Amino acid sequence: QVQLVESGGGSVQAGGSLRLSCAASGPTFDNSYAMGWFRQSPTKEREFVAVVSWSGSDTIYANSVKGRFTISRDNAKNTAYLQMNSLKPEDTAVYYCVVGYGPDVVGGTPRTWGQGTQVTVSS
Repeated sequence: QVQLVESGGGSVQAGGSLRLSCAASGPTFDNSYAMGWFRQSPTKEREFVAVVSWSGSDTIYANSVKGRFTISRDNAKNTAYLQMNSLKPEDTAVYYCVVGYGPDVVGGTPRTWGQGTQVTVSS
């Protein structure tokens, strides 16, 4: 079992910043997994946001967040981060941390999902 615990969500005004964290634990967690983020709002389908490879050297972003969000990871802490800058009201959603093999994450079928953390951006 792999457990994922997200933190760092909250409310911010448009143009502001937030940093999400995702701590992974469990006997079957493997640092070779990619780690990523998805988001879902009441008015949209679940959306891929970003993924980082096991080494941290490779990243992929959704076009909607490219240039504003940065994903990273610290393998010593089994933790992934999502730095979100220049936030917009349309970024409002529940953000979910995921782990799995890279192609599975990008394809929407990661191994494990976190519980989610709410991000609200007001105009």
